Amino acid sequence: MNQRHHQSQRTIEIDTRLLTTGAVLTAAGAVVACFGMTIAAVAVFTAGRRMIRGMEVPPAQQAAMKWRQAKEASLAGVRAWQSASDAQNGSLAR
Repeated sequence: MNQRHHQSQRTIEIDTRLLTTGAVLTAAGAVVACFGMTIAAVAVFTAGRRMIRGMEVPPAQQAAMKWRQAKEASLAGVRAWQSASDAQNGSLAR
């Protein structure tokens, strides 16, 4: 009975050299990937800055103009709604 118990407890033998090599290669790959992402981010950031510098109207000024246009359009819509409402109320009063 003691032999059966001893046979069922097998241990896993791991080649530590392969495990270490795998860990080193994984770490090296992570470092290379980080450098690659950094280079790509710098390229995108630089291209964006170049694009903004080349614009005739800066983005902040464009946003301000669009905000003004939206407010004016909103006011025009309110006025049109009120005048249509007043016209409808006036025709109902007659």
